[in-house]
Amino acid sequence: MLAGIVLLGVVLIHFVGAVMTPFAISMVLAYLGDPLVDRLEKMKLSRGLSVTIVFAVFFSVVALLLLVLIPALFHQLKALMQLLPALDHWFRDNVIPLLVEYTDVEPEWFDISQVLKNMASEWQRAGGLLAQLGKSVTSSGLAIVGFFVNLFLIPVVAFYLLRDWDIMMEHIRLILPVNIEPIVVELAAECDEVLGAFLKGQLMVMLALGVIYGLGLWFVGLQFALLIGLLAGLVSIIPYMGFVVGFTTAILVAFFQFDSYIPLLMVMGVFTVGQILESWVLTPYLVGDRIGLHPVAVIFALMAGGQIMGFVGMLIALPLAAIIMVLLRHLHRNYKASHLYHAGKPGE
Repeated sequence: MLAGIVLLGVVLIHFVGAVMTPFAISMVLAYLGDPLVDRLEKMKLSRGLSVTIVFAVFFSVVALLLLVLIPALFHQLKALMQLLPALDHWFRDNVIPLLVEYTDVEPEWFDISQVLKNMASEWQRAGGLLAQLGKSVTSSGLAIVGFFVNLFLIPVVAFYLLRDWDIMMEHIRLILPVNIEPIVVELAAECDEVLGAFLKGQLMVMLALGVIYGLGLWFVGLQFALLIGLLAGLVSIIPYMGFVVGFTTAILVAFFQFDSYIPLLMVMGVFTVGQILESWVLTPYLVGDRIGLHPVAVIFALMAGGQIMGFVGMLIALPLAAIIMVLLRHLHRNYKASHLYHAGKPGE
């Protein structure tokens, strides 16, 4: 029966994945906000007022960050698009001759000019998108309308989920069969600990790394410091990938921008400090060992989730992997305590 319910859930998510996106994001927000609301309730505030306070603070912070970050990111992206032709010429003059010499292949194989032209055209089309909204209602216009509808749905659905979160959890507990309720509640508590460690801890690690890398590269004077820091922070959801992507990108930009090796060494220092802080401070204190997912398992979960269910799959891949890990631990404990395991021991 349980397997049938899980299979039905996977099929539904597969066929209504686009509709599920705002609801999945809303559930994540409600899950993250519930502990804060519970703390406010302990201070004798009503559930509704507590939810309102949490939402007001959260969306005020998000709105402030967007107002500050979006113009800066837009400016840096525009500057990056203008720099791409120069990178193309440098690649043609310096890198392609070496690749042709050592690989003995045709230079056309390494022609990236078309890729850069496609990127530039996409950027120009995205830049003129707002100007075209008032001219016609096309399929792209309908897609934009759908995007903003989903964007509006997220806070609305999250508010109602958060307001009734404890009631929903209690109703789920009450419909459980009495004979399995204790073990299900125990596993749910363990899953909650693992999910909390990942969702709250890992998001804080990503944010902290983005700030560290962004401010550090800005202090060095690197172009696109904010963009590279944000990229490195986001990619840090995959272990060590944020360091690799951010460091490689920053070194390439610094190589083109500066004429001396000192800024290159300073960029290396920024990422070295960031990696040390992540390994010795951020991850141990914010995440700890509770999630226990191997880096290879994290990469596989994200790729498999994206392949099967797109963005929604990537959104739920790691939480689902953490839950599966908890269930496997439970099965392993039962197996170690079973007669089947002890029957193989000498003297048993």
